[in-house]
Amino acid sequence: MKIVAIDGNSILNRAFYGVGPLNAPDGTPTNGLYGFISILNKLVADEQPDGLCVMFDVKAPTFRHKEYDQYKAGRRPMPEELAVQFPLLREYLSLCNIPCFSHEGFEADDLLGHISHLCATNGHQCRIVTGDRDAFQLITESTQVLHISSRMGKTETTCMDIAAIQEKYGLTPAQLIDLKALMGDASDNIPGVPGVGEKTALDLMHRFGDLDTLYQEYNTTDLKAGVVKKLTEGKDSAYLSRSLARITFDTPLVVSFEEIRLTSPEAQALGAFYDRLAFKKLRQKLDSVIANVANATDINSGTLATSENAIATKQTFALPPVTVVNNADDIVALENAAAQFSGVMSIAMLPDGTAVGICLGDTVFVLQLQQDGVEACLSRLFSNESPKAGHHIKQLLRKWRVTNITMDTALAAYLLNPVHGQYYLETLAQEELGFTLPPMPKLESMFGMVTEEALQILGMQAAVIACLSDIYTDTLTKASLLSVLRDIELPLCNVLADMENVGFRVDTAALSAFGGKLSQEIASLEATIHAFAGHAFNIQSPKQLGTVLFEELGLPTAKKTKTGFSVNAEVLEGLQHDIIPPILQYRELCKLKSTDVDGLLAVSGGDGRVHTTFQMTATATGRLSSSEPNLQNIPIRRASGSELRRMFLPTHPDWVLVDCDYSQIELRVLAHIARDTNMQSAFRIGADIHSITASQVFHVPLSDVTPQMRRNAKAVNFGIVFGISDFSLAQDIGVTRAQAKAYIQNYLDNFAGVRHYMEQVVTQAKIDGFVTTMLGRRRFLPELHAANHNTRSFGERAALNTPIQGTAADIIKLAMIAVHQRLQKEGLQARLILQVHDELIVECPEQESAHVLAIVKQEMEQVFPLNPSLVAEGGIGPNWLAAK
Repeated sequence: MKIVAIDGNSILNRAFYGVGPLNAPDGTPTNGLYGFISILNKLVADEQPDGLCVMFDVKAPTFRHKEYDQYKAGRRPMPEELAVQFPLLREYLSLCNIPCFSHEGFEADDLLGHISHLCATNGHQCRIVTGDRDAFQLITESTQVLHISSRMGKTETTCMDIAAIQEKYGLTPAQLIDLKALMGDASDNIPGVPGVGEKTALDLMHRFGDLDTLYQEYNTTDLKAGVVKKLTEGKDSAYLSRSLARITFDTPLVVSFEEIRLTSPEAQALGAFYDRLAFKKLRQKLDSVIANVANATDINSGTLATSENAIATKQTFALPPVTVVNNADDIVALENAAAQFSGVMSIAMLPDGTAVGICLGDTVFVLQLQQDGVEACLSRLFSNESPKAGHHIKQLLRKWRVTNITMDTALAAYLLNPVHGQYYLETLAQEELGFTLPPMPKLESMFGMVTEEALQILGMQAAVIACLSDIYTDTLTKASLLSVLRDIELPLCNVLADMENVGFRVDTAALSAFGGKLSQEIASLEATIHAFAGHAFNIQSPKQLGTVLFEELGLPTAKKTKTGFSVNAEVLEGLQHDIIPPILQYRELCKLKSTDVDGLLAVSGGDGRVHTTFQMTATATGRLSSSEPNLQNIPIRRASGSELRRMFLPTHPDWVLVDCDYSQIELRVLAHIARDTNMQSAFRIGADIHSITASQVFHVPLSDVTPQMRRNAKAVNFGIVFGISDFSLAQDIGVTRAQAKAYIQNYLDNFAGVRHYMEQVVTQAKIDGFVTTMLGRRRFLPELHAANHNTRSFGERAALNTPIQGTAADIIKLAMIAVHQRLQKEGLQARLILQVHDELIVECPEQESAHVLAIVKQEMEQVFPLNPSLVAEGGIGPNWLAAK
């Protein structure tokens, strides 16, 4: 999904000052509201989101005010002319069925952070719309900020992503928090370090990277004495400012993606609202839309020149005429054209599956499924042997059996640039063809009809897919990526479509009961915590919790600053008091209840199953992600979380689940790629690789390796895979930076092949500009040549990790294809229903289970040759937990 989340206060404020005086007939000011609606309409037309929500501030102190009573002090009060427009805005949003959220104690920025984090966790794209630069810190690969500004009375929208932040500041988005900690922010009355402005703050961030490193090392560098003095005197203020500037993801807000899905407005009531406020142009547009739906307005074939959203095609792309199939003769004409056509049949489908567009060279047909004979015609066309192309073809495969698919333009664009993030057909048409493809008019279809305009656009989409198919086939061939598309990604589409259709049965009654039990346990823990404290307080408030722990109970902590006390998990786990275990458990259960239990109940359909969506273009390394719900994120490490897996069941009472996963696949890939004989030997003899590593890193006999040594060695093993630094390793395992550096050095001394690989892969990536997996998947790394140290370091870590993690991702995809095909070939009832990273889950009748486990294990181990060989381990059980 693509979610647009709007900062309601910020955008209404921008609109208020950007639009001239405007009043309703009763004298109520409406300029801000009118500007907001105009911005929103343009956003929906440009972005075509699947979901939309608006976040508002609450007129009450936030946790930041409690930490620093001067936060935002000195701000001028909101003009009354603006304040009276907020109720009108909320009324408008209600009529449009656009949900809005606010929560006492938190700002709109925090709620935006919450929704962006929720999107990232579930594999969705998020666009944050705001006029506030504070939101730039939220930017990730899946989250961009559409920054609204006004110049000379005109509203401008700038899309800010990671590259834009790097270009503007020379920093990563996360580093902007520490930048503001140093320079402060007068508008929010965040003090920063007195005397340090933006120029000095940027210089310090470029040199030291983050606030902690700065304060660890600034006294040992050649900084000017005046700067050192300011930093020394302003340390408390800097850390206070960082706490105030950081947007929190951890809010009590509960949001489901279904709740924010874009739906139709209350058209009649919205029209009356426009009339009341004398919004004549908006009323005219609304009436025009409704009329188009009712009358199915005629549109000339091949263009949408009369449509408000259409832009004329450029000369670089010739759009063929579009024929809408209306009768049996049209169906005959389509099938005759298909029989004589020798090229690639390009297919587009409306999201709801009610209409299909087919491009056959210079002829385009559009068919509506409710018409007689259309479904039978499509079945014949899709099952013939002609090559076929589509865009996100998996959606088509969920509805139809389609043979000989040779191109998916979304997957092709992803393979050519896996960090682009924008694989919408409209984007690719503009970039590759110079053609502005009109957005599909969602409003009309929401009224229950597919208009002529929508059908024409669908035909255009099919024609665009045909043109892109030719371009991408050539480009992929030149980049040696066509085999990745046709041997891995396209066959996987069939597998994933079947898995998404089948879903995974959930015992909703048990899940509801489990949620009730969690609520009771949460209440009991709350009472226990309050008893230890001697009074009731808000456990979720960092300020109140810090006061209880460090002032009232007197637990040891670092020096208190104006920010109060840190009460994150790392701090709490280092404290010794009877109140700590119940606090940690309380936090765990609250998250489990709201995110997992309530989340699963919200998406379990009428069939008692959850149907996750597998995202194929969401990660830079090629890994699949899962969304709505994210079944790859079901907790397993703690008993309370793993209990959820007990509630995932096979379809029938006499069926079971078969669960099989790879043993240390990424380390095996590393051993193979690095040709490290020591690591290969350890795997071949079946030794515990982490104990072997501990023995070599800590210079002790294997028999003397302690559990703690093994845990540290495991962190080193997997840290090396991800290009970990000594600083990060030290934090992960709780040792000094010098000790962590020595561990890494000892590791590389004993695994010389790994050392050589790490040096060689980065050097070669700087020459090529990209790295590849063993199967040919590429990731381009412009960061390797960045002037900024942190950006360049990220590129080096990605160069180390991508060939390993990407190869592991390719292997599990090949295994899914092999298992799916083998189960079908043997005529078994068993079916693959879920993939979680390196784990496959199959459901089958109990009498098939032993044979199915043997098949899955065999296919996983033999699907790709490695030295050391792949090893898969599996189990059988009546539920996911038991099978695992």
